[in-house]
Amino acid sequence: MSVKIAVVYYSTWGHVATLAQSIVEGLKKNADVTVDIYQIKETLSEEILSKMHAPPKADVPVVTPDTLLAYDGVIFGIPTRYGNMPAQFKTFFDSTGHIWQTGGYQGKMAAIFQSTASLGGGQETTALTTLTVLSHLGMIFVPFGFACAFADQTNLTEVHGGSAYGAGTLAGGDGSRQVSDLEKRVGVTQGEYFAKTVVKHFKH
Repeated sequence: MSVKIAVVYYSTWGHVATLAQSIVEGLKKNADVTVDIYQIKETLSEEILSKMHAPPKADVPVVTPDTLLAYDGVIFGIPTRYGNMPAQFKTFFDSTGHIWQTGGYQGKMAAIFQSTASLGGGQETTALTTLTVLSHLGMIFVPFGFACAFADQTNLTEVHGGSAYGAGTLAGGDGSRQVSDLEKRVGVTQGEYFAKTVVKHFKH
């Protein structure tokens, strides 16, 4: 019986959605894993999104809190708003009260990847502030570390996102920068590592 992993992301301009596909690619390299991808429900109106010049959402199903009850592990793709998760993700987590009370997520494994506008924009604080939510829900956080992608994670010849907490990308202040090949490689590697860790935990 395969282990079930969900990739759950929110993306306004497509950066997190792109990195999510790299995560999925890495997860699918493990034959013992079944992977599904979901997006967080949008809370902004079409009028506001239009003024922000946000592209249309990808054709990916919207997750509900009950959706994740069927999974052994979840990787959350979280863009940053002032060093923290955006309101869309907060709204999702705030709606998990019934699951928190009954322990529905207790013991499930979790990981994080993120996107920020700049190097100092929250690559680490977004993950750190999300850990409080995961802890209250009883989820087991799996940090990415450095060993699996040491050369890329410590590369100083090009600007890139990512940290010990998870893969990451930089969007630029106007959202014009796209996810780099290095960042995609790290995303694939994180997916591989998370899959291996979840399988080891639940199947051995």
